[in-house]
Amino acid sequence: MQLKGKLLAAVQELYGQEINENQAQVQITRKDLTGDFTIVVFPLLKISKKSPEETANDIGEYIQNNDNTVASFNVVKGFLNIELVTNYWLNLINKIAQEEKHGFVAADDNSPLTMIEYSSPNTNKPLHLGHIRNNLLGYSVSRIAAANGNRVIKTNIVNDRGIHICKSMLAWKKWGKGVTPESAGKKGDHLVGDFYVKFDQEYKKEIDAIIRKKISEYPSIKNIDDFKTTFSALKSKKKTKEGLNDEENEQLKACEELSKYAENNAPLIQEAREMLRKWEAKDTEVYKDWEMMNQWVYAGFDVTYKKMGVDFDKIYYESETYTEGREMVLQGLKEGLFNRKEDGSVWADLSDKGLDQKLLLRKDGTSVYMTQDIGTAKLRYDDYAIDKMVYVVGNEQDYHFQVLALLLDKLGFKWGKDLVHFSYGMVELPQGKMKSREGTVVDADDLVDEMVKTAREMSKELGKLDGYTEEEAEKVYQMIALGALKYFILKVDPRKNMTFNPEESIDFNGNTGPFIQYTHARIQSIFRKAAEKGIQIADTAPTNVEIGEKENNLIRTIANFPNVVAEAGKVFSPAIIANFVYDLAKEYNQFYHDCPILFEEDEDKRTMRLLLCKTVGKTIKNAMWLLGIDVPDKM
Repeated sequence: MQLKGKLLAAVQELYGQEINENQAQVQITRKDLTGDFTIVVFPLLKISKKSPEETANDIGEYIQNNDNTVASFNVVKGFLNIELVTNYWLNLINKIAQEEKHGFVAADDNSPLTMIEYSSPNTNKPLHLGHIRNNLLGYSVSRIAAANGNRVIKTNIVNDRGIHICKSMLAWKKWGKGVTPESAGKKGDHLVGDFYVKFDQEYKKEIDAIIRKKISEYPSIKNIDDFKTTFSALKSKKKTKEGLNDEENEQLKACEELSKYAENNAPLIQEAREMLRKWEAKDTEVYKDWEMMNQWVYAGFDVTYKKMGVDFDKIYYESETYTEGREMVLQGLKEGLFNRKEDGSVWADLSDKGLDQKLLLRKDGTSVYMTQDIGTAKLRYDDYAIDKMVYVVGNEQDYHFQVLALLLDKLGFKWGKDLVHFSYGMVELPQGKMKSREGTVVDADDLVDEMVKTAREMSKELGKLDGYTEEEAEKVYQMIALGALKYFILKVDPRKNMTFNPEESIDFNGNTGPFIQYTHARIQSIFRKAAEKGIQIADTAPTNVEIGEKENNLIRTIANFPNVVAEAGKVFSPAIIANFVYDLAKEYNQFYHDCPILFEEDEDKRTMRLLLCKTVGKTIKNAMWLLGIDVPDKM
């Protein structure tokens, strides 16, 4: 039964007008009301020119008279609650039981080609907790897009050039003494990250030394400690409603001037800039070191990606795309799309779009991030005839992608104007924010290893894997740990900032990955016990058996899965899938406790309940697959 179709027909027949899909609002009936589906009639009142109750009664009578699957209806204000005949649900569960991928839409050669970019790491540090959220969101969104009938290309852009890379390289040259990942016994990305932190530590010492020398020129500042305290306090106060007075504004200006002078004139940063210029000029020694250290990092990244269970179809590198971007910008300059200023820099004027001017090439001709993204877009479009481009990048880059969309449209990319910036919030730990330069990040490898350790300890304590071989148990520990980590992150609305609490995530009760995994394992346990008793799991159930409230709730929830998948794809939200599968697991556990299954004496009812268990298990597995989470058969 397609209730939306019946609603469209009813409005046409009763009121002589067509309505669009947005006006045809059909949802599952709330549990405190009687019915299976509810039609919201408020959007139709301008058409019916009647009260909500009269409109709902009109439509209810029409649908009941024209559809033999409708048993009855009732009206609560502007809500029309439709109750279906019992065998409708039994026929439906029989149909769903035959579908391996219920709720999924298969793609074909004519389906839209959607490219989804996620990860985007820098090669000066290992992946951390923030990268974990990015990778898990991107991978899940890719699977959700595929389940909605898209051909999907999963892609990554590695930020392997720029001043931040030179900082790690320079620190290694100065203080590394030729150390390698092998000689240090470290993953390459961790080793390079250590030198990035080392650079920052030494750079700060140089900045402090310059400030000490220059501080006498600022009579209002006593010493460097006073400078740091004053500068920090003034910056904080400026953000408040109270703001700064004239004297404080002058003092802040002096602090900013001194700080900027020290930062720009520190010998280390000048050496790093010179190294970057040499790299762009393809200096043999610099380029050789760059290639070597990047290979260390790539090898480390591969290990981490494998641990997280994510992958890519195509990886691009900024060192290869920035020259393409520069050529595109210069071509746009020739065509009058951009303009060159007196100092030689190239800019895009977006004031007609309500934005400001955007730098595309510096006065020395070097590229900025925007230029690199333009070059990457060109290479991607050369490689694939993309219909849609989705960038999974944190919300601090909202403005960047607003500008990028306009620039790509100017340059003739048909999907440019409609690119999607899947903007997500930041992730923190209970103790607060992380800072890569200060070495206070939560390393992705360490976090996954700690999660596995916690899963192992909790499972042993609860005796959940007694009787398993060590190899079998270790596999389940890994599955539980990753399930806990992924589910905890993905269940949160991606637009919101979140706090990740490792202890809360690994819990076998509540809204957690392990709870849902355990529900799936419980269902598989029923099937093993059925086999021991010689009970077969039928492909279909009798349609004349009486079903109770618990069964009905389960079937209705499963039946809504295609709508859930479609909505998650529409708004790019794995959280919609996560909340659905948690609700399904809760519903199932209530059914499991209240309704006998293997000990049910009525054979038809037992057959129906076993088939329902099978369908729930399959739906849980499919929903968790969309989140990138595996579910165990034993736990």
